[in-house]
Amino acid sequence: MKQPNLSMIAAALILACSSGVMAAGMSKDDYNAARDRISADYKAAKSNCGSYAGNTKDVCVAQAEMSEHVAKAQLDADYDPTLKNRYNVSIATEEGNYAIAREKCNSLAGNRKDVCVQEAKASQTAARADAEAWLKTAQANQTANDKSATARADADATKRDADYAVAKERCDSYSGDAKSNCLKDAKARFGK
Repeated sequence: MKQPNLSMIAAALILACSSGVMAAGMSKDDYNAARDRISADYKAAKSNCGSYAGNTKDVCVAQAEMSEHVAKAQLDADYDPTLKNRYNVSIATEEGNYAIAREKCNSLAGNRKDVCVQEAKASQTAARADAEAWLKTAQANQTANDKSATARADADATKRDADYAVAKERCDSYSGDAKSNCLKDAKARFGK
């Protein structure tokens, strides 16, 4: 039985995922063109699977589908780099790996097939748990950074108010225009 050309599929996946380097400043037209290229690569990879038969063909098709889904998820993450889109790349990879593993299990029978399916499911569960842990950690870090920035801004405002109060007190030693000018300068310097 012939094996699918995994190096060609891997190369297509790497090429699609490397679009992140070029994605900075990607326009909607560039995004759509990249999405069309991903679809064309998928169709080409899937048509290459036509030379195989049986389970080998099914595995080849599953690999082509995985490459397309991961490449599209990566493109979305490159175009709109949110935590959720980055998480979706991990989920697309995990789901694709599971589908490929399940197809490979179909060539087995009896207990060997059952064990293979359970191993695939355990691997999928572990990958999903890791992706969810990453997302929750990243969200918590983002929230902590936001709170930290707010706390720093509040502290800066409090210090500025205290420094302004000192400057105002110093201006009280003057009278007339000198006092007015001193207060004007203090207000300008401390943003009041």
